[in-house]
Amino acid sequence: MSISKGRANVMLLVAAVIWGAGYLFSKQATNAGMQAGTINAIRGLIYAGLAYLVFHKAINHMSWVDFRVGLTAGIINFLGFQFQTMGLMHTTPANNAFLTAIYVVMIPIIMFVFFHKRPELKTYPAIIICMVGMMFLTGIVDHGVSLHIGDLLTIVSALFYALQIVYFSLPATDMNPWVLSFMLGITQGVFGLIYALIFERGSFSGINWQAGILPVIILGIFSSFGAQTLQVVGQRFTDATPAGIILMTESMFGSIFSVVFGFEPFTNDLLIGGVLIMIALLVMQLNFRKMWPRKQPE
Repeated sequence: MSISKGRANVMLLVAAVIWGAGYLFSKQATNAGMQAGTINAIRGLIYAGLAYLVFHKAINHMSWVDFRVGLTAGIINFLGFQFQTMGLMHTTPANNAFLTAIYVVMIPIIMFVFFHKRPELKTYPAIIICMVGMMFLTGIVDHGVSLHIGDLLTIVSALFYALQIVYFSLPATDMNPWVLSFMLGITQGVFGLIYALIFERGSFSGINWQAGILPVIILGIFSSFGAQTLQVVGQRFTDATPAGIILMTESMFGSIFSVVFGFEPFTNDLLIGGVLIMIALLVMQLNFRKMWPRKQPE
C-alpha cells in the first residue's frame, strides 16, 4: 500500500472531523453516568471486534514483533485517553481542550531530542498560529488558565498523545496497519475493562445504560474503528508534526458541531479561532519553495 502525502493528510483531517463529532457522543455517555474506563472498555472491544471481522486474514498472521509494537502503541493510546478523561473531571472543558492541544508543540521537541530531526521552518509559525487559534477557540484568551490537578493530568495526556503520533511515524511501526488497528482496539478494551473493574465498579449501578450505551457504540464504530484506522494508515505516509497539527483540529470541529446542534452559541472567538487554525493548516500544506523559488546566480 502506498498513498501520497496529500491523500494521507486528507485521511487525518477526516479522522479529526469524526473525532470532533465524537465529543457530542462522549458527553452523552458521561451524562449517563459512564466513567472513562467503562467507555474505554466498550468502545475498545467494539473497535477490536470490527477490526477482526474486516481484517481477520491479516490479523491471523500477526508476528511477535507486530504484537509487541501494537501493544506498545495501544498502551500509549490508552494512557492518553485515560489521563485526558480523568483531567476533564477536575478542570473545565476549555482548559482540557487547550492543554490537550499542546501536544502539537511537544511533537517537534520529541523529534529533535530523540531523533535529531529538525522540523521545517514553516512548522514554527504554524504551531504558534495553531496555539493562538486554540486560545480563542476555548475562551482561554478571555479568561486565562488557572492550573489545578485536572490541568496537570491533561498535560500528561498531551505528552502521551505526542508520543503516540511520533511512535506511529517511526520505521519500527511500519507494520500491517490492519494488525495495528486491532492491537489498538484490543489494548484499549482490555485495559479499560481492567481499570473499570478495579476502580469504577461502584459507579455501575448509577449508569443509565439505556441512555449511554448507544453513544458509546457509535464512538466504537466511528471514532475508534473508523477514525483511528484512518489515523494509522494516514500517518504512515506523512510526517509527525503536520500530522499533529491536522489531528489537533478535532477541537475546532468539536466546537463547530456543538454550535450546529445547539449546545453552545456561535461567537466571534469561535470564528477567529477556527480561521487561525485553518490558516495554520494552509501554512503546513503550501510548498513555499515552489511558490517563491530562489533565484539562481547568473
